[in-house]
Amino acid sequence: MRLEDVVQAPLGLRNLLPTRRDWRYSAGAISRGTFIGFLVGTLPGAGATISSFVAYSLEKRTSRQPERFGAGAIEGVAAPESANNAATAAGFIPLLTLGIPGNVVTALMLGAFLLHGITPGPTLLAQKPEMFWGVVTSMYVGNLMLLALNIPLIGLFTRITRVPPSILAALIVLFCLAGAYSVNNNPIDVLVMVAFGVVGYLMTKFGYDAAPLVLGFVLGPMLEIALRQSLILSQGSFAIFVDRPIAGLLLGLALFTVLSQLFLVFKARLKARHIRLERPA
Repeated sequence: MRLEDVVQAPLGLRNLLPTRRDWRYSAGAISRGTFIGFLVGTLPGAGATISSFVAYSLEKRTSRQPERFGAGAIEGVAAPESANNAATAAGFIPLLTLGIPGNVVTALMLGAFLLHGITPGPTLLAQKPEMFWGVVTSMYVGNLMLLALNIPLIGLFTRITRVPPSILAALIVLFCLAGAYSVNNNPIDVLVMVAFGVVGYLMTKFGYDAAPLVLGFVLGPMLEIALRQSLILSQGSFAIFVDRPIAGLLLGLALFTVLSQLFLVFKARLKARHIRLERPA
């Protein structure tokens, strides 16, 4: 079967809109993705990428049919996209209220504000209300412009799915190689990218989820910086991570998540072993 026979571009505006079945399957995913994206977006240093992976992982873990993910499940698209959009808007909260950029985009906006003599922070709303509400209004205008541009061009976007996988894969590899080299102009970066590509292929082949590795790769540098800062404040004492209520609560939640997953795996193995013992020889 050819790829052209599998993917067909929708015709007409009505065929572009979600059906009742789509809304039924994606309503919960949209709500959860929006909530996760907002929480992750308000954290300085986090952003849309992290929130998208977290939302996708949550949907796959909580789904009654996780095998549908990766095979066209609408929840796997609705949750990350909702988290992505929510995190983008929430990223302005630490910028406008504390003057702390959460990602590259807000860092550039902070620089633009400072060039114009505007210092984002707790007094921004009182001193420059027109600037604050102008940023808020621009978000609504931007979403309307996205709708106006994306809906008429959806037919053009769907043509990308008709590109043969062999050509598309070659183009993706080429762009990845060029991007990895252009960051530092260092050929070692290309070798590192190729090595991690092989690791990703092996993980997919042996059934390992790559999302946690990507999250660890993104959050690793942030974790190291935050760990050093915390140890400097506590003069080298790790008790700071338990004495503070918020830090202790987050560590407790992380420990509970790890232990609950280990418990589920152990329970599944016991159940499978019990079934094998009860099966007649």
